[in-house]
Amino acid sequence: MSASAIFVLDLKGKVLICRNYMGNMDMNEIDHFLPMLMKREEEAEMTPLVTHGSSHFLWIKHNNLYLVAMTKKNANAALVYSFLYRIVQVFQEYFQELEEESVRDNFVTVYELMDEIMDFGFPQTTDSKILQEYITQQGHKLEIGAVRPPATVTNAVSWRSEGIKYRNNEVFMDVIESVNLLVSATGTVLRSDIVGSIKLKVVLSGMPELRLGLNDKVLFEITGRAKTKTVELEDVKFHQCVRLSRFQNDRTISFIPPDGESELMSYRLNTTVKPLIWIESVIERFSHSRIEIKVKAKSQFKSRSTANNVSILVPVPNDADSPKFRTSTGSAKWLPEKNVVQWNIKSFPGGKEYLMRAHFGLPSVESEEMEGKRPITVNFEIPYFTVSGLQVRYLKIIEKSGYQALPWVRYITQSGDYQLRTN
Repeated sequence: MSASAIFVLDLKGKVLICRNYMGNMDMNEIDHFLPMLMKREEEAEMTPLVTHGSSHFLWIKHNNLYLVAMTKKNANAALVYSFLYRIVQVFQEYFQELEEESVRDNFVTVYELMDEIMDFGFPQTTDSKILQEYITQQGHKLEIGAVRPPATVTNAVSWRSEGIKYRNNEVFMDVIESVNLLVSATGTVLRSDIVGSIKLKVVLSGMPELRLGLNDKVLFEITGRAKTKTVELEDVKFHQCVRLSRFQNDRTISFIPPDGESELMSYRLNTTVKPLIWIESVIERFSHSRIEIKVKAKSQFKSRSTANNVSILVPVPNDADSPKFRTSTGSAKWLPEKNVVQWNIKSFPGGKEYLMRAHFGLPSVESEEMEGKRPITVNFEIPYFTVSGLQVRYLKIIEKSGYQALPWVRYITQSGDYQLRTN
């Protein structure tokens, strides 16, 4: 990575915290950062990297702070930005919120953390669960729990402590998929993709090894089972515990998991998705004094599945008043601060169709067109269902003591950015 120094600045460019890791740069160079940034902002040329002479500043903004990495070398920019966002995450887990006040109130802890998470310009321990084993904080005071750092810092498995014991050994795995969809006013799907993640809650003793099998298309092609229903995963990102060499060689997902909750992997499928909940709307205006909105919602998945907590947000003119609603199921209410009708359906089985009508009064003077033609937005969650067809084929748990452990797998499909444009 080769970041020479890390700075935390306030919005005026004043240095709150800095750490010189390599000692090969003039730390006063940071004084040039904010003036150059302001100049670029005035010229509408904002960039995530600013250069002054041979000094490069890679920066992010969080709340009322700038986090800046300074280097002279041709550093791996993606790694630098990933590290800066990781710093934000660690500080948030220590102080609840990262802002100027929390930095000022916890100077000692911040310096301790910056000493531990990077050494000579290279990232080290960035897992807050491990850091909290030996950098403990009560109020604004720092307590060092032990003179010697825990074994996890020097252990090859830095994300898990040794000696963990539970009476009941279990693994809970959630396969969560978010559907992003944009449909035109004529009913054409303009954009659709699926963003998925596999989340773990691990309650296991010792140092268990887990092996996860999915209906991965590449794996099935390798093993000659291409006819089986498979899923082609894209943009796969793994937790650091996954042995990448094993995955690259034979697509085996093998890992020693962190204790407690973590995200094992994320993925994306850039595929055409049949809209799970289809919306049709008709807007009628009557003599410039009232408006009627008719909305039909249809669930386009199999009847054995049910969408829960469905919320359909239908835009209305910002000068509408006197609302009246009729629904074939669920309840509707007007949210004047958002200029929408919210139609809530607690349980929406597959293959069903429901209607909602909304009447609004309009003032005598009003615009002919709805403002900006805002789309209808849908929120929902479908348990025990994956829209991609991803399946956990097996989850094996191996531990040298040979105890029996129960794996629990749950599937959830939910709405992401799910919008349907209106006429």
